[in-house]
Amino acid sequence: MLFMAHVPYLALESENELVKDSTLAILFVVGLLAAVFCASNTLAREIRTGTALAVLAKPVSRVKFLLAKYVGVSFALFLVVYVNLMAALLTSRVIPDFADTLDPPGLFLFLGGMLLGILLAGYTNFFQHRQFVGDAVMGIVAFTTLGFLLLNFLDRAWQWQSFADLIDWRILGAGILIMFAVLVLGGIALACSTRLEMIPTLAICAIFFMIGLMTDYIFGRAAAEGSMIAQVLYAVFPNWQLFWMVDAIEGETNIPVAYLVHAFIYVVCYLTATLSIAAALFEDRELA
Repeated sequence: MLFMAHVPYLALESENELVKDSTLAILFVVGLLAAVFCASNTLAREIRTGTALAVLAKPVSRVKFLLAKYVGVSFALFLVVYVNLMAALLTSRVIPDFADTLDPPGLFLFLGGMLLGILLAGYTNFFQHRQFVGDAVMGIVAFTTLGFLLLNFLDRAWQWQSFADLIDWRILGAGILIMFAVLVLGGIALACSTRLEMIPTLAICAIFFMIGLMTDYIFGRAAAEGSMIAQVLYAVFPNWQLFWMVDAIEGETNIPVAYLVHAFIYVVCYLTATLSIAAALFEDRELA
């Protein structure tokens, strides 16, 4: 994302909007892939290796086990969106034109924070025999957060400035909506992982992703005209356009807090239905 903000575009003076669209679209797609990867590794793999059977042999219900897995998946997805959203916010420091396209502090401090987190995890893994992945994730989150906070006090010439003068904070609202969408994808991926491995789960989630982007066009009109099938399909597939508010922040518009609240309620309702289906699929799943 940071490198994307440093590339000149021939976009008829719409480079800034193009960069915002591209970075948030990357965030959405990365969230999709992360949801499938996390769900498959936390549930499908444990079912395949017998870990789930060992846990459920204890007085732990399948519903509690499944909900605990979703909480873990949600936390992992939150960290993915969090780090990528900081990168998206930093891209707003740069207006890509042919006169001044570089943000050396942003590239150095943020990417340096990621590298430092990886190096620290390598050190703890080699000398202290700690798990590399967990330390790397937490190290990247910690150091990129420190780098992001420091960057808000620096301009592109390494001079001190008022806090966050160059940041377009409206991206934060759009990023929160994308995080909501990623949490929904995590629920869908977890439901698929109760029965399927990673590749089929990815295929189904990709179908939900693509159709969800076009639900208004495919099902919306027919549903409004009273078609029962269209109404059912319109409810089954999540409407991702509700979470894609990039057009709203291209001008001077802010995303209202009330809209975020309504989107959150939609997510809670959809996840309740999705996790209920996941629990039903997992209830009679053969684990042996």
